[in-house]
Amino acid sequence: MDYAANLAMTLPELVLGVGAVLLMMVSAWGGPGATRAVSWVSVAILAGAGIALFGPASGGAVAFGGLYHADAFAGFAKVLIYVATAVSIILAPGFFERSAGDDLRPEYPVLMLLSACGMGMMVSAGDLLTLYIGLELQSLAAYVLASFVRRDLRSAEAGLKYFVLGALASGILLYGVSLVYGFSGTTLFDGIAQAYAAEASASTRSLGLVFGLVFVFAGLAFKISAVPFHMWTPDVYEGAPTPVTAFFASAPKVAAMGLAVRVAVEAMGPAIFEWRQIVIFAALASIVLGAVGAIGQTNVKRLLAYSSINNVGFALIGLAAGTREGVAGVLTYMAIYVAMTLGCFLVVLRMRDAQGRQVETIASLSGLSRSRPGLAAAMAMFMFSLAGIPPLFGFYAKFAVFDAAVRAGLFPLAAVGIAASVIGAYYYLRVVKTMYFDDPAPEYTREGNGVVEGGLIAVAAVIVSPLGYLTIPALAAWSLTAAQALF
Repeated sequence: MDYAANLAMTLPELVLGVGAVLLMMVSAWGGPGATRAVSWVSVAILAGAGIALFGPASGGAVAFGGLYHADAFAGFAKVLIYVATAVSIILAPGFFERSAGDDLRPEYPVLMLLSACGMGMMVSAGDLLTLYIGLELQSLAAYVLASFVRRDLRSAEAGLKYFVLGALASGILLYGVSLVYGFSGTTLFDGIAQAYAAEASASTRSLGLVFGLVFVFAGLAFKISAVPFHMWTPDVYEGAPTPVTAFFASAPKVAAMGLAVRVAVEAMGPAIFEWRQIVIFAALASIVLGAVGAIGQTNVKRLLAYSSINNVGFALIGLAAGTREGVAGVLTYMAIYVAMTLGCFLVVLRMRDAQGRQVETIASLSGLSRSRPGLAAAMAMFMFSLAGIPPLFGFYAKFAVFDAAVRAGLFPLAAVGIAASVIGAYYYLRVVKTMYFDDPAPEYTREGNGVVEGGLIAVAAVIVSPLGYLTIPALAAWSLTAAQALF
């Protein structure tokens, strides 16, 4: 295959990379005054990258000798990544103007584009080194974004914690990569799968390959904030600027989950017995700890952080199945999860006191149904949907992964997951109870970019409403096609 054909398959990353470099130059000359223009151009670049997916970039071929996979699975994940990134860019100007003065600079959307480029490399990786480069490109941009508000001590603390713990996780992952390479002799996923298959046919399993698998999954567990590598999530979510927190809870979560699925199925598929045990433990521990940890929270962003840990556990149930239906269930879950999570953070952005300052306490939602009935109704829909209560669309997300687990014969896992979901319903319903039955708190201000944020809230609410079930035929077909690309 010639070089031009290889480049055509990586066109989405080329669009994002070249666009980010050009906008970086514009930012250097234009200064803070160019922020809004750079932000909207960044959204246009993300749209262009999405359009570039319709072609060789999702045609099912491999580029650069197997280093990059341009298949339907990557295309599915990239659509979710680009949408979540674009929403996070759109929300930022209004938030920084009201909460952080003039802190928003044009570097913010540029960092978002670079992070999206790294996430694209993650979900298209066909080699351990491509995996690591994409992961670090995404992470380096994320560290800066977490500490973007320089005068806010919480933001600086969030960036530092994320950097230190992220560096530790990267070291663990790299050590696992070195072990896998040392005992398989290759970094390509296809070659690694052959090494694991050869070991599976032998009477004994190489301890080096087993330990490599464990360390690789430990590093990936940090990126998806699965237990026991979740400790950074509540502090970073609370301290980072709210648009950045919305970004962390959506796009990187999709990318890391997509990367974990690709590594498990493509590179380590023959070792399913070994990694399934790790995934089942992480799934159940994340579901239980995410639910229990959220019960005592008073800050809504910390509550949503534990909610993200809880939801990662449910998505991992689909991965534990190790089947095409299981992978399709993971993709379906992540698609619906992005809509629910972005909707929640859009509501959080509207939580402002009379002076326009961000309010993050759950108690401030008291009586919201009387002062802002539309906002309360939207938040209630997102909470019920995250809890998996029918007829909202979040129920179908949980049904998809539980159905895949049952079809794979993992009845105990599905049963425990269903039972544990009841724990999580408690803190979601507590928020709804606060909004509809508690005495009213001081009313939120109506200042700000109400049209854009209100419109996005309405779109997210429609997606998670029963109307979302109308998309099931298309969503199921798309997710199954994407999952088949890995088998």
